[in-house]
Amino acid sequence: MSAFVIKLLLLLGFAALMIGVGVYCRKHSTDVNGFVLGGRSVGPWLTAFAYGTSYFSAVVFVGYAGQFGWRYGLAATWAGIGNALIGSLLAWAVLGRRTRIMTQHLDSATMPQFFGERFQSPALKIAASIIIFIFLIPYTASLYNGLSRLFGMGFNIDYSVCIILMAILTAIYVVVGGYMATAINDFIQGIIMLVGIIMVIAAVLLSKGGFQASLAGLGEVTDPAVAAVPGVLNDATPGIFSSFLGPDPLNLLFVVILTSLGTWGLPQMVQKFYAITNESAIQKGTVISTLFAFVVAGGSYFLGGFGRLFSNKVDIAANGYDSIIPAMLEDLHPALIALVVILVLAASMSTLSSLVIASSSTLTIDFLKGNFMKNMSEKKQLFFIRVLIVVFIAISAIIALIQYKSKVTFIAQLMGISWGALAGSFLAPFLYALYWKRTTKLACWTCFLFGSLLMVADMIPATKAMLPAFMQGPITCGAIAMLAGLAIVPVVSFLSQAPESAIVEKIFSCYDRKVVVSVKTSVGEDAQ
Repeated sequence: MSAFVIKLLLLLGFAALMIGVGVYCRKHSTDVNGFVLGGRSVGPWLTAFAYGTSYFSAVVFVGYAGQFGWRYGLAATWAGIGNALIGSLLAWAVLGRRTRIMTQHLDSATMPQFFGERFQSPALKIAASIIIFIFLIPYTASLYNGLSRLFGMGFNIDYSVCIILMAILTAIYVVVGGYMATAINDFIQGIIMLVGIIMVIAAVLLSKGGFQASLAGLGEVTDPAVAAVPGVLNDATPGIFSSFLGPDPLNLLFVVILTSLGTWGLPQMVQKFYAITNESAIQKGTVISTLFAFVVAGGSYFLGGFGRLFSNKVDIAANGYDSIIPAMLEDLHPALIALVVILVLAASMSTLSSLVIASSSTLTIDFLKGNFMKNMSEKKQLFFIRVLIVVFIAISAIIALIQYKSKVTFIAQLMGISWGALAGSFLAPFLYALYWKRTTKLACWTCFLFGSLLMVADMIPATKAMLPAFMQGPITCGAIAMLAGLAIVPVVSFLSQAPESAIVEKIFSCYDRKVVVSVKTSVGEDAQ
């Protein structure tokens, strides 16, 4: 059997499995709650894997791992560790329980709907919907970017075919099966990602003589250009790329903040907590999600850290950072290359499905129903959500095709801006709204405007030049937008009129509801 036939059979088997799951889950998608949230009855394994696979796409495995591994060496692994500890462990611990409780209490299925109900403001809901719509589209389009070189290397098929196949396959199983199909497929895709990343790391390091030999080789790499980077603490001496903190710790810190803390404010990530079934699932999901992130994110950045060992195959100036990971993999066994392609395809599809469900449900429930079709029936809501899923996937595919055919790189850069704008706008208001009764509507408006406008300013050359030098880039600008929001919300809340006490107390009463638990959860007052 030829190498191409093996690759093709694996790919066809993967596609058939995804569609089969979609058809199997159609019974869970007969109403809006079931289609968007899986009936709020999704268990810990499915939720944890759905969270992890939505978190890590081809952008991370191919783009970020290659780029930051090249820039920071093995120190780039800190980004993966941050993703596990801050983006997964702390996110679940801080947001998981409260998000599940309050969103059910407010009967909100989307983040804009949560803001509208929490602050009794339809306008706030519309604003959040617009921000999500504007900034999720380029994020969605960017998911295709990491596939281009890998698909060409593995199958020798035009990238346009890959884009169309990925779009059609994702549309079928999401439209038919909704969130439950997405969650089950995310679990399957997550298993592929876990197995794939471990096998790829082992194969790549063995190709360079093993871990010790690879580490020794990396320790001998120098780059005089590194010394010219502002804020670099080390010079271009041997060992800089195998050191503990790498050549540029400050900028690496911004990478960790953006890629880790950012998940706290991304609608498609937070929405996973809406659907989880119970307390036990939250506890188990926290552990599973964290371990998944350690392996997938930590493994991806760790692998990228050895990219300079393949510098003889890489031309950054001509082909960009996205060429690094494919160059590291091109000499592997055909079956392993096929696994890597499916790994990246699975990572991209899982994130794409989460994004389009978040976008379509937000636009239908929070924008169309709330403003233009106030008496929209359940059946019509489902119809519009499904139609918009197809529309969003089609738009993202068209943008990706335009970028590929015209060689425009601007769209790809928008992924960082999208992430920064969404998290910069929503992270702080959402967090404070869950925990602090004094949070005001004006504070949310201020953070919405600051986060989105700052990232737009960083995108436009004329306004970007007006920003301080260290903020001129989506990574640092996005990290600063998120951190600034954590200060903006409490300051503006204290300076503005406090919300009506009776309304706030009614909203927060959901946390005071009494429940009966077993002795293994609480020993009780009589145990002295």
